[in-house]
Amino acid sequence: MVRQPTRYGGTNWLAESESAARDRTHFGLTQERWHQMKIGVIGCGYLGAVHAACMSTVGHQVYGYEIDVAKAEGLNSARTPFFEPGFDEMLSEQLGTGRLAFGSDPQPLADCDAVFICVGTPQLKGELAADTRYVTAAFETVADVVRSNALIIGKSTVPVGTADRASQLLAERAPHLTVAWNPEFLREGKAVKDTLRPDRLVFGVENEGSEELLREIYADPIADGCPVLVTDFPTAELVKVAANSFLATKISFINAMSEVCEVVGADVTQLADAIGYDARIGRSFLGAGLGFGGGCLPKDIRAFMARAGELGVDQALSFLREVDAINMRRRSRMVEMAHEQLGGTVIGQRIAVLGAAFKPDSDDIRDSPALNVAAQLLLRGADVVVTDPQAVENARRKWPDLTFADTPMEALQKADLILLLTEWDEYKQLDPQQVGAVVRHKQIIDGRNALDPQSWRDAGFVYRALGRPRV
Repeated sequence: MVRQPTRYGGTNWLAESESAARDRTHFGLTQERWHQMKIGVIGCGYLGAVHAACMSTVGHQVYGYEIDVAKAEGLNSARTPFFEPGFDEMLSEQLGTGRLAFGSDPQPLADCDAVFICVGTPQLKGELAADTRYVTAAFETVADVVRSNALIIGKSTVPVGTADRASQLLAERAPHLTVAWNPEFLREGKAVKDTLRPDRLVFGVENEGSEELLREIYADPIADGCPVLVTDFPTAELVKVAANSFLATKISFINAMSEVCEVVGADVTQLADAIGYDARIGRSFLGAGLGFGGGCLPKDIRAFMARAGELGVDQALSFLREVDAINMRRRSRMVEMAHEQLGGTVIGQRIAVLGAAFKPDSDDIRDSPALNVAAQLLLRGADVVVTDPQAVENARRKWPDLTFADTPMEALQKADLILLLTEWDEYKQLDPQQVGAVVRHKQIIDGRNALDPQSWRDAGFVYRALGRPRV
């Protein structure tokens, strides 16, 4: 039977197929509960906390389970453990509705209609592979606790094959539960928008009922025209790592061109503009500079390589080793340029580092290129002062030996060299004349190609950037 879309983006109740109706009955959902469900979220870090609040925003009753008691209590008191534009207000508002709560007791998950797994998969120490023990622990928790015929939905980025193993675990320990995989595509700094208005939704499912339940959970974005791709488990698991691998490759490609440009005296920003007009290539992610960092791209491409090796297809992803190597070389090149600009040594020189987060609009310092460069310069004897609009406290805990400043102008006082390493808007908008009045020497290296070179040179600065001609 043909299913007709409703205003919820799901299916017409009377026209749904018999198999879908049976699956819906299995999940225990009456017609009245079909559009407003009780949803659990396991793991309330960046992904889980944002997902929980967004699910509450669209009308679901949501409980976020977090084993870290302090984090759970903080979220339940509207204290956000990370910076994300717009999230503080959303969290406070949704807690006030009574539809959202957080806690460290798993029992409220027992009668959920759906439970999202949002735990981390960090890189294993000393290895390329991802650590999936938290994912396994989450599925063991739902097997022990959830009594309803719920759909257990993985959102964590995992090695391909994880969903099948989770499904087997539940088949043995909790056969009333069903697995689906719904990968996340959040961009830090835009996570709320990416959750409420995603550019696509991917549903890795084993039956029609799981698909229908997911369509109802995401009824609002689907009604607004968000594309839905329904796949098997392996495809859904591969989507996120494939996307991240492509983006990392694109970034490292333009940074490889940057290396060539520096040798021949070409301008990598103009090169990127020129090839970006080609519709087959596009300008997005062709911003040459210090390279990528954060908690996703670096560890995801490494875990992808490790999994390919386990599957016997490591040659298919051997190019990712060079992608990773190019990315790391950018950090070393920035340190070399600082040495060059300071006459061959950084010992005793005061270097102002603008940026600590791995990207703007975030306080995330995981694998931050900016902090990596700052730390290398510190270890080589420089007097390094770091500032960042949001990440100073996180950075101070990670690198207590660095000196930190609360404002750019404080960091710039008597600086011998300025390094722009995270392209926050407030750094791009700095007045070169005002900066020139407080530094000791007018020298700046733009690690993100974010500034207008001519305005800085007009103010008397020596301006250098990765991949651009030296004047």
